[in-house]
Amino acid sequence: MNLLAHAYLSFGRPEILVGNMISDFVKGKKKFDYSEGIQKGINLHRQIDAFTDDHPVTKHAKTFLHPAVRLYSGAFVDVIYDHFLANDSAQFAEGELLQQSIATYEVLNNFYDVLPVRLQQMLPYMASQNWLYNYRTLDGIEKSFGGVVRRSLYLSSGNEPFRLFKENYAALQKCYFDFFPDVKAFTIGQLKQA
Repeated sequence: MNLLAHAYLSFGRPEILVGNMISDFVKGKKKFDYSEGIQKGINLHRQIDAFTDDHPVTKHAKTFLHPAVRLYSGAFVDVIYDHFLANDSAQFAEGELLQQSIATYEVLNNFYDVLPVRLQQMLPYMASQNWLYNYRTLDGIEKSFGGVVRRSLYLSSGNEPFRLFKENYAALQKCYFDFFPDVKAFTIGQLKQA
């Protein structure tokens, strides 16, 4: 899952949210530098990612992009899932996506001093350009694809995966609707155990 899904699947719990959002920036034993609540969020993020990667629907969704991006197909599917989540009226009633986006930036700013430096540097852009909210638009997804390309080792352009995303939009949307209830139920179960 990508940024919006991890924020959403924190269910309004601030320390879980912070851990969920910083997990990719925290390696190895560095997670023990954080409070117990943030550590739970870091662990939750990793459990969600493993569940997502192993899910048969996600494996199917990756096949639509694999010819263009190979090993990076999972990263692009994560962004695609955020697009469909942002447009899912069962998860966000009118105006709720914007409210949750703003609330997420506020929580991250409240914990600014404990955020990894890379996220501290990214947060002003994330908030001012409202990345979470803009996952709902095709333009926002195209920009997010560009971000995946910039972080990759061998991709030079997001044009081909974006074309494949648009070409297979309905099939990928079906993958999202088949997958998301499972990851939501899984996450609720993990939080009950935490």
